[in-house]
Amino acid sequence: MTRLAWKVRVPVRVYRPAGPRSGLSRLARQRKVPVDPGNVNAILTHAPAFHVMSRLPTAPIPAVFCNSSAPRYNARRPAVPADGLLGKRASETMASRKNAFYAQSGGVTAVINASACGVIETARKYRHKIGKMYAGRNGILGALTEELIDTGKERAQHIAALRYTPGGAFGSCRYKLKSPEENPVQYERLIQVFKAHNIGYFFYNGGGDSADTCLKVSRLAERLGYPIQAIHVPKTVDNDLAITDCSPGFGSVAKYVAVSIKEAALDVTSMAKTSTRVFVMEVMGRHAGWIAAAGGLAQEKEGDAPHIILFPEIPFDQAAFLKKVQQSVDRHDYCVIVVSEGVRTAEGKFLAEAGTRDAFGHTQLGGVAPFIANLVKENLKYKYHWAVADYLQRAARHIASKVDVEQSYAVGKAAVELAVKGHNAVMPTIV
Repeated sequence: MTRLAWKVRVPVRVYRPAGPRSGLSRLARQRKVPVDPGNVNAILTHAPAFHVMSRLPTAPIPAVFCNSSAPRYNARRPAVPADGLLGKRASETMASRKNAFYAQSGGVTAVINASACGVIETARKYRHKIGKMYAGRNGILGALTEELIDTGKERAQHIAALRYTPGGAFGSCRYKLKSPEENPVQYERLIQVFKAHNIGYFFYNGGGDSADTCLKVSRLAERLGYPIQAIHVPKTVDNDLAITDCSPGFGSVAKYVAVSIKEAALDVTSMAKTSTRVFVMEVMGRHAGWIAAAGGLAQEKEGDAPHIILFPEIPFDQAAFLKKVQQSVDRHDYCVIVVSEGVRTAEGKFLAEAGTRDAFGHTQLGGVAPFIANLVKENLKYKYHWAVADYLQRAARHIASKVDVEQSYAVGKAAVELAVKGHNAVMPTIV
């Protein structure tokens, strides 16, 4: 690994992957690539909760980015030459630089917009190398449907405000590109749009699947004769990205869970003699138990909550679990349990499997907290309460970790610095 020195609070190194609303205030409305409406269906094969419509679906966004009307999708709009509205000198200047495209992917976090801020603000410092910075409306779908937001027309204070804004300011999506062999149309369309808008830099802000997309786009673009510098900007609350010390987004969720367990435990212990004896809190974490482990930060001394943490990495043993609950109630009058959504049986089946899958092919989980609480009720007869943190844990900007905000901004900044230095198919990491 090559370690690079960056002027950020978080040191960064390069990781090379091994392989496999109404709209914002101004939208780039000049479509340069005519689209066959029938072809769009092939491009967006199996894209859940998104269809080509006469009016795009709206999504909540920061007030500073709102305008009064949603953009309309017009698949028959004719192509506009890149220099059709520019003078000769301006056209030559634009041609000497490549534009950039930034998109958010997957479930958002309390700090993903800090990464967007880092990308956009840093790109503005390299105007001699980076022309326009576009953001994709609803993630990578914004490129496929040519819904590009020109962030250069936003004021500096509006971009700076992204540091403090939860959710995904430009819209995100759960849409995994299939392999070029399975669906070449969507890749050809992606490169077609990039080429039409002179885009040479691609910053994709997401988890492991997004890193895979970056790698695919970079390789295919080179093969098609239009090289794209694809840089993955890491983000995931599950904290399960390889190489990096931690994943931007995790720190804020960890803080939320630890504080919530501490506060809930104080509530339960106050009433345990005559009321609730068991409290169960479900947290995210399909395959990695980092978020569940974060609940343990609430424990300051032996006997403090949480008394039990159920990890997805450890098969669930019902008998041992019930024995531990009873011991906790006998000793402390109450029992607080943190359970990861991905807890499985010894046979590998999720306790809360809902029987459906999301756009990435992941099994959708139906809620393990009530399952665990019901086991306690049926076998031990204790009064209980349960809660599912769900979106609250990843959206809680009011309690976001300061370190997490700084790291999220830093990886966005570092991604641009990597790109202007000529790196490709890499990801900045925290060390």
